[in-house]
Amino acid sequence: MARHSAPEIFNTDQGSQFTSTDFIKVLASREIKISMDGKGAWRDNVFVERLWRSSKYEDVYLRAYASISEARAKIGRYLGFYNPRRRHSALGWKSPVAFDRKVAYMSTWGGTKARQVH
Repeated sequence: MARHSAPEIFNTDQGSQFTSTDFIKVLASREIKISMDGKGAWRDNVFVERLWRSSKYEDVYLRAYASISEARAKIGRYLGFYNPRRRHSALGWKSPVAFDRKVAYMSTWGGTKARQVH
């Protein structure tokens, strides 16, 4: 929060580091609302977990970063590749961005309710 403004809502799982009194006090002192996923709510994180697994096996484990700054830069580059260009088998070998645009287009012209494109 020293680098960025305080969020309106902080969403976490119910891990002990997030349910500790000290952590809760920091959020409460800044009037940040707390949202916690239920215990064992694995579905809440499945997409992020898949992203991290892909990044580890397709980038991190293949390189030996010389420094933290190099790791940040290279992982940042991979994340910049992941949504616009990485093809996913579950999306018919389209990138997430291309798939989302196609779904939004088809929804608009197919007579069904259009999804918002972010």
